[in-house]
Amino acid sequence: MSVAVRTGAGIAALAFALVASAVFALGWGMIAVPAEEVVAALVGGGDPGNAQIVRELRLPRVVTAIVAGCALGIGGVLMQALFRNPMADAWSLGLTAGGQLGVALLVTAAAFAGPAAIGFLRNFEGVSITFGAMLGIGVFALAMASLARRVGTVTLLVVGLMLGFTVQGIVSVVIHFANRVGGRVFSGWNDGNFASVTASDLPMLITPVLIGIALALFNAKGLTALLLGETYAKSLGTDVPRLRRLTLATVVLLVAPVTAYCGPVTFIGLIVPHFARAIAGTARVLPLMPLAALAGALLALAADLVVHAPWEQHFLHLNAVLALVGAPVVIALLIVSPTMRGQR
Repeated sequence: MSVAVRTGAGIAALAFALVASAVFALGWGMIAVPAEEVVAALVGGGDPGNAQIVRELRLPRVVTAIVAGCALGIGGVLMQALFRNPMADAWSLGLTAGGQLGVALLVTAAAFAGPAAIGFLRNFEGVSITFGAMLGIGVFALAMASLARRVGTVTLLVVGLMLGFTVQGIVSVVIHFANRVGGRVFSGWNDGNFASVTASDLPMLITPVLIGIALALFNAKGLTALLLGETYAKSLGTDVPRLRRLTLATVVLLVAPVTAYCGPVTFIGLIVPHFARAIAGTARVLPLMPLAALAGALLALAADLVVHAPWEQHFLHLNAVLALVGAPVVIALLIVSPTMRGQR
């Protein structure tokens, strides 16, 4: 079966599963809404109570999960192609760590600033957390982009990983000095959550992601050439340093808004590209992007469904669910996949 046929069939199957899952998610929760009521609510009819639940409470969360999953899935494809490393994802650049440090510094500064700052943090938690995360991600992205001009791809990956580990320790120390309110705010954001995004937040989340997807499509041919080595890519006329900088900027556009609004969502960008390659039967970047986008959205939505199941007590967190799925998948890939073992 050709790559085009496999990719088309995979896109159709994933798209159908995603639409079905989205409709199910809109009716799933403590108050169950039948599928026909969900459809009626989406077209502006149906029972007013059900319509309010679907459109105002669940629809922004479902859209956020889909957008975040798409962005992280494509970001993972770009990172693994850029670094030619099946274990690379956005965390490898230190972007997630930058967001964590920004939020940690914000909540700790609020603790030292006094009751007024704590009140602001409590009342405008979404706005302040988003600002702190974006600031941290922006600083780290600029630092990595500057470093990309001076070092090679492998060195950049190692530096990003070491930076992430270092920042984890710094964050632990910083949060030690935060007060109880700040600690709870940071913990809630750090666990990952699609439900904190409101309808008014969606344009700010979606716009940079769409720009990032456009840039990813533009960079796809060069990244495919880069898979065969920098020398081969240069022989085809690819400006490798420029491609590296553009790809890093693209990953920032895809990952930064998701991290800022939803927290450091884990594992999607790491494991989804492997499923995309398995479906398409190729490592070429362009066919992988729609598959990774749909698979990432489906995984994000499935994890959110588990979190928002009608449990008697709500203690599950998004990253905990993703870790329970993602870690065994990575272990399985390491054991059975020739690509992960470096045999292909």
